[in-house]
Amino acid sequence: MYFAVKVTSGQEKIVATMLQNKATKSDLPIYAVLVLSGMKGYIIVEAENEVACSNFVSGEHNIKGLLKSPLTQEEIDKILETKTFAQTIEKGDLIEFINGPFKGYKAKVLKIDDQKNDLTVELMDVVVPIPITTKISSAKVIQKAKNI
Repeated sequence: MYFAVKVTSGQEKIVATMLQNKATKSDLPIYAVLVLSGMKGYIIVEAENEVACSNFVSGEHNIKGLLKSPLTQEEIDKILETKTFAQTIEKGDLIEFINGPFKGYKAKVLKIDDQKNDLTVELMDVVVPIPITTKISSAKVIQKAKNI
């Protein structure tokens, strides 16, 4: 069974490490301690039952409490589901910056360095076009290059 444990926000990794060390030394039926990046202020503990989990986390620093009901398998699957977003950017594509100092600006791709995960682009709608190198993850394709 999986249980959500409320912890001090920002202390999830520290609490999980402490609980993992405690689990290796105790004989309680604790199977896993998970820290998920999308769940600020919570960690997940896999235990045999609620009593074992409650005994395991009680009295520890930065633990605020235990949610009353265990998480269902469907909830765990949804939390752990990885969403992949693959986009192929090619030379000549028009991109838009989705974060960073150039957020919202459009640019034309001049060069792609897959090993470094970098793009070299030229900003559009500027007086003097200057090549800029940025991470691929900071851009989204808004128009594919026309194949000749």
